[in-house]
Amino acid sequence: MTTAVSGTVEHWAAVKPDAIAIIEGDRTLTYRAWNDAADRIAAGLHARGVGRGDIVVLRTQIRLEWAVLSAALGKLGCSLLALNWRLTPAETQYVLGNSGAAVFVCDDADPAALAPAFAGLPIKLAVSIDTPAPGFVSCEALAQEPDAPRVSAGTPPLIIYTSGTTGLPKGVVMNTQQIAKTDRKAAEYLQDVAGSRPQVAGDVVLLTLPMHHGAGPAALWGALRLGNPIVLMRRFDPAGTLDLIARHKVTVWTGVPTMYKRIAALPREELARHDMSSLRLLGVGAAPVPPALKDWIDSYFGAGLLSEGYGSTETGMITHLAPGMHRTKPGSSGLPHRHVDIRIRDEAGANLPVGSVGEIWVRTPATIRQYLNGKALSADTLDADGFFRVGDVGRVDEDGYLFITDRAKDMIISGGVNIYPAEIEAALLRHPAVQDAAVIGIPDDEFGEQVKAFIELKPGAKATPDDIAAHARDHLASYKRPKSIDVVGELPRNTMGKLLKRELREPFWKGRERKV
Repeated sequence: MTTAVSGTVEHWAAVKPDAIAIIEGDRTLTYRAWNDAADRIAAGLHARGVGRGDIVVLRTQIRLEWAVLSAALGKLGCSLLALNWRLTPAETQYVLGNSGAAVFVCDDADPAALAPAFAGLPIKLAVSIDTPAPGFVSCEALAQEPDAPRVSAGTPPLIIYTSGTTGLPKGVVMNTQQIAKTDRKAAEYLQDVAGSRPQVAGDVVLLTLPMHHGAGPAALWGALRLGNPIVLMRRFDPAGTLDLIARHKVTVWTGVPTMYKRIAALPREELARHDMSSLRLLGVGAAPVPPALKDWIDSYFGAGLLSEGYGSTETGMITHLAPGMHRTKPGSSGLPHRHVDIRIRDEAGANLPVGSVGEIWVRTPATIRQYLNGKALSADTLDADGFFRVGDVGRVDEDGYLFITDRAKDMIISGGVNIYPAEIEAALLRHPAVQDAAVIGIPDDEFGEQVKAFIELKPGAKATPDDIAAHARDHLASYKRPKSIDVVGELPRNTMGKLLKRELREPFWKGRERKV
C-alpha cells in the first residue's frame, strides 16, 4: 500500500477511523467503513477487467453508494462520468456511445428498462445498486472479492455531460485539480474559489445538489478533504431539508433558487418549528436569484450567510458575490475570481467599454480547450486568446462587478438545470404531424423558467397539444418536456426563413428587468 494522500478517505480512515463520515437517512458510514467498502468494490471491479483509464458511469441519486463508488474509482485510476438519472434509455445510449464508457452503474427501480441503452456498445459491466435484473451485477456481488488489497488514491477525474445549442450532449473532463499540481495560476484560482465559500474543520455539510452536476461532487469531496461529516438527501424535500439542518446541526448548505423557493412556500408553522441557528454559510447558484428571494433568505436563515456564484461546466466558477453584497450591489453576480478575465463584446467580437451591455466572454484557468474524445471547441465559442463565450448578455460596472441581463445562447434554465431547446425540438419533429417546432423558456415563479413549445403542423395534419405531450413523454426526460404546448398556424420567421424566437419570448418577459 502506498502512503495515504492527505484529505482522502484512506487518510481519514487512519486518522479517525470510527468518526462518522456520511449520513443518509438512517444509514451512517465511518471513515474506516467507507475505505473498506471502497477497497472491496475496487477489487471486485478489477477482477472483472476494469482498470486505469476506464470510464465508469454513475447514474444515481444522491446516496451513500455514490461516495463509496467514487472512492473505489479513485483507487483504480478510473474516470467517473456522473450521469443524470432522469435521462431516457435513448439519451443514456448516446452518452454511453459518445464517451466510450466501460462500466454502467445505476439505482433505477427498473434497470432492465435501460437494457436498450447498451445495444451494440462495448460495456464491460453493468451494476444495479438496488434492484436485481438480468445482465446486471449487484454492489454486494462486487464487494465479495476476498483479501481486497489496500490501495490509496485521490478523487477520480470527473466527467460531466453538458448539452450545446446543437442539442447533442458533450463530455467535459473537469481536471483543474490535476492541472493545479503544475500550474501556479490554476492552483491560486482553485484556492480563491474554495475561499469564496470556505468550509472549515468541524463543519457539517448538507448535500442536496445532484451528483451529475459539478457542484454535487465538489461538495462531497470538499467535505472529505477537511474530514467533515456530510449529510446526504437523496431527493430534495423542503421540510425534510429543514429537519436535517436542525437534527444534524448543519453549518453549510448550498441550494439552487428553486430549493429556496420551495422552502419559502412552506406553511409558517412549519418554518417556525425548525432551529436554523447552526448555519453559518449558505450558497446559491446555477440560476438567477430574484432579489426578493435573497431578502427572504436573510430574514429566515439569518443575514450575512448567503453567498452566490456564477460559472459554467466549461469554464469552472467565474464570479462570486460575498455575503451581504447583494444589498450593496443588487442584481450583481459578483466579482471575478483570481486569474479570471471577463470581456464584454459586441456582435462583431469587439471589446466594449465599462458599463456597456454585450455578450460575456471569460477566460479562467479551468476553461477547457476540447470536449471528451478530442472534439475541439469552435472558434465562435473559444477564441485564440482563450476567452470562452458563456452565452449570457451583461455588463461590468466601474467596480468590476458583473451583471447578467439576458441570454444570448438558445438555452433555458429551469430549477438550476440547463435545457437546450434544439434537443427538445428535434424530439418533437419526430412526431409525424409536426412540420416545425419552436421551444422557449417562459417565466416560472418556482423554477425560474419553464419549457414552452410552439408547434406548426404539416398541411392537412391534425394533432392536439395532448397528442404532442404524449409523444414528448416517450422521447424526453421529464425535466425537458414542455409544460405547455401551443399549436399555431405559422411560426414567425424573417425574410430569410430564420425562426424569430425573440418574438415568441417577448410577450412573456415584457416588463421584467431581467430577460432570464
